[in-house]
Amino acid sequence: MENKEIISRLKQLAKLLELHEANPFKVRGYNSAVFHLEKIDTRLAQLDLAELQKLEGVGKGIATAIDEINKTNESQQLNELLSKTPEGLIPLLDVKGAGPKKIRLIWQELGITDGEALLEACKRGEIAKLKGFGDKLQENLKQSLLFTHANVGKLHYSKAEELAEGLLAMLKEKLPQALISLSGELRRKLEVVSLIQVIIGDENPSKVFDQLKNFEALEYNEKISGPFSWRGKLKESATDIEIKLCQKTNFYNVLFKHTGSDKHLSVLVDEGKNLYQIISDHQLTNEKEAYDLVKLPFIEPEMREGTFEFSMAIENKLPELIKYDDLRGILHNHTTYSDGKHTLREMAECCRDMGYEYLGISDHSQIAVYANGLDEDRILQQHTEIDQLNKEMAPFKIFKGIESDILYEGQLDYPDDVLKTFDFIVASIHSQLNMDINQATNRLLTAIANPYTTMLGHPTGRLLLKREGYPIDHKTVIDACAEYGVIIEINANPWRLDLDWRWVHYALEKNVMLSINPDAHDKSAYGMMQYGIHVGRKGGLNKEMTFNALSLEKVEEHFNKRKELAAEKIK
Repeated sequence: MENKEIISRLKQLAKLLELHEANPFKVRGYNSAVFHLEKIDTRLAQLDLAELQKLEGVGKGIATAIDEINKTNESQQLNELLSKTPEGLIPLLDVKGAGPKKIRLIWQELGITDGEALLEACKRGEIAKLKGFGDKLQENLKQSLLFTHANVGKLHYSKAEELAEGLLAMLKEKLPQALISLSGELRRKLEVVSLIQVIIGDENPSKVFDQLKNFEALEYNEKISGPFSWRGKLKESATDIEIKLCQKTNFYNVLFKHTGSDKHLSVLVDEGKNLYQIISDHQLTNEKEAYDLVKLPFIEPEMREGTFEFSMAIENKLPELIKYDDLRGILHNHTTYSDGKHTLREMAECCRDMGYEYLGISDHSQIAVYANGLDEDRILQQHTEIDQLNKEMAPFKIFKGIESDILYEGQLDYPDDVLKTFDFIVASIHSQLNMDINQATNRLLTAIANPYTTMLGHPTGRLLLKREGYPIDHKTVIDACAEYGVIIEINANPWRLDLDWRWVHYALEKNVMLSINPDAHDKSAYGMMQYGIHVGRKGGLNKEMTFNALSLEKVEEHFNKRKELAAEKIK
C-alpha cells in the first residue's frame, strides 16, 4: 500500500474519533502524525513496528495502527468506527463550513445523517438555531453543500487524464485496426472534466460496439446508449465514459465536431454558416482541413472554446503557444524550511537534473504558523544555505524568495527591512477567505501596489471541486498588475489552476507577464508544470509572455530592477 492511502486512512480515523468524542489527545496525536508522515519519503509499508515508532510524530499506538494496515490492509479500529457511523455522515466530515464536532451536534440534535437532509435543514433555518452555529455558519454550510452537489461525478483534469490514458492504451491494444482519439472536455484540457469522451473510427463500427460490451474494464449502460454512442463506466473508478463510433472515413469529421465547444462550432465563419455546418458537407482527412475550408489558420484543440480564438485567427494573430520545453526555470516552491517534504538541496538538485537553469524558493512567511512559516532567524539560515548551494551548483541558480501572506488589510507579511532581503516575493492570500468582491479585490490591490511584490500568487485561492475561490474583480486586479509591473502566477497545481484560463487572454492584452508555477511541496510536484502549460495555452499564452521561459540572465535582471525600484520608493 502506498503512503498516500495509509495516510488517508489515518486522516479518516482522526475525523471519526473526533465525531465519536474520543479523547482529544488521541485525535490530536493522529493529526500530528499525519502532518509529519506527509513529509517523509520512506515507504511506510516497508517498515516494521519498531521502525514505525521511531518516526517523528508517531507514537506506539499510531505505529501499531499503521503496522496493522501494512499486514492486513485493514484497520479494525477504523472498521469499528465506520460500523457505528451512518454512511451518509462520512462525506459530511469533509464539507467546508463544519468539522466533526459540529457534524456530531447536527446528527445528535436533529437526526440528520446525509447531505440532502442537511441542505434542507439549512434552507429551513434549523441549523442556525443550534448552539454555536448562527446564520453566517449556516449560510456557509449551505453554499458548501450546494457546491459539492454541483460537482458530484466531476474530476480534476489530472485525474481524468490519468484514467483516459489507461482507457486509450487498452482500446488501442484491443482494436489495433481502429483510429482512436480523446475528444470533448479532455481534449480541450478543461480544468474540470465531467465525462471522458472517446472517438473510434473503424471499418465495422457495429462490430466494435459489440466488442466494447465484453471488455472487462468497461461497464455498459444500455439505457443511455445509442446506435453509435456507447455509454457506460470504467469499472474500477466508476467514471462516466462515452465512446462515439463511426466509419473510418468519417473519423476526422466526428472528432472535430466532438472536440470544439458548442460556442466554437456555432460561430458564423462563411456566408452565414458555422463550422459545424460547413464540415458536414465535406469529408475531412485531417482537422486542419476544417479551417482550410474557411481560409483560417489551424486552431489548437485546447483553444476551441468560442471566446477570442476566431478574432485572432481572422486577423492572422494566433500565437505560437507555449510548450513545456520552452520553460527555463521553476518558481514558487517549498522546502522543509516550511511545509515542504524535501530539503532545499534536494529540491535544487532535482530541478537542476531536470534540465532547468534556475529555481525560485518561496517558503511560507511567518504568519503561516500552520505551515511552519519562516521567522527572521530562519530566513537568515535559509539565505546562508542558498548562498552556499549557489557557489557549489553554479551556473545553476537558486533565487531567494518567500510566499508572503497578504494580510487582511492588504499588507505583506514582514517589515520592509526583511522584504528587501529577498530576490522576489510571491504575494498570496491564505487566511480570512470569507470576503465579498470588494474586500477581496481591495486586499489584492493593496498588495499589488506594494513595491516589494514581484508576483501575485493563486489570485482567487480556489481549490477546484473543494471550495470556490473568493470573488475578485479580475479586470481591476489585472489592470493593477499591469500598472505596477507585477507578474501573475498560473498556479499549476491541478487543484488550483489559478489564474483561470478565462482571464489569461485579458492579462496578455494588458501586457502582463504570467509565470507558470507548480507551488511544489515536494520534488514530484515539479511534474505539475504541464497542467499550468494547458491553462496558458487555452488562454493564448506564448513563450515571450511567460516569465519563467526567460533565461536565467533575464530573470535575474528583472528581479534586480524590481528591488532597485522598491528601494527607491521606500526611501
